[in-house]
Amino acid sequence: MIDLVDKVTLITGGSRGIGEACVKLFSLAGSSVAFTYKTSKTKAEDLEKNIEESAANKKSRTKGYCVNIESEKEIFEVVEKIAIDFGKIDIIVHNAGIWNEGPIDKMTLDQWNEMMRTNLTSTFLFCKAAAAQMKKNNFGRIILISSTAGQRGEAFHSHYAASKGGIISFTKSLAVELAPFNITVNSVAPGWVDTEMCGDVFSDEAYKESVRKGIPVGRIATAEDIAGPVLFLASDLARHVNGEILNVNGGSVLCG
Repeated sequence: MIDLVDKVTLITGGSRGIGEACVKLFSLAGSSVAFTYKTSKTKAEDLEKNIEESAANKKSRTKGYCVNIESEKEIFEVVEKIAIDFGKIDIIVHNAGIWNEGPIDKMTLDQWNEMMRTNLTSTFLFCKAAAAQMKKNNFGRIILISSTAGQRGEAFHSHYAASKGGIISFTKSLAVELAPFNITVNSVAPGWVDTEMCGDVFSDEAYKESVRKGIPVGRIATAEDIAGPVLFLASDLARHVNGEILNVNGGSVLCG
């Protein structure tokens, strides 16, 4: 059992999907968890309550913070507030992001910029703010959620693939830069995951079945399938893992 007792974890986009699964799993591992959300206040409050009732470590805390991740000011303010409220930040899981379609001949500059601000620029800003807190204690674990699309591309989603490819390069660069401070930086790269983000495309059962058939293990990942590897990278078991891009896709990238 991975033990994160006495650790404080910040999880962005924590009120649903992969983020919510991470909030629950890290809490079960004994960590105190601060998570961000944008609009799902009721869901965030319900999550806080449910975790409070089921937390393995009754001394741990879980709290949600509303933040617009496109705002530099709000990002720096929320990281500072979390560090004050919890006393420190040991781990950050930057999961918040968006995914939408964008054929190149129809994509607008506003669509491109929104994708970059939300997925890539927010990664830079959260890491900058969190690293400053981690350096104070000479310890940190940074886990970024990228995507297989960032490695192999994704037609009609080139802006998304570019933003996730940027996260992968950022991971490798930051891993070397922060290593002297006992801070590791790694990325988890999911393939298809059956969450709300994919709800529209997966409402087409025929399309969903075609996706499933393209995955060697024979099923589409759940949010919990992604949260487990994230927890591993945050744990002491992964203390010598740095700059790694951990593919969690059931082998789909091996299919060409």
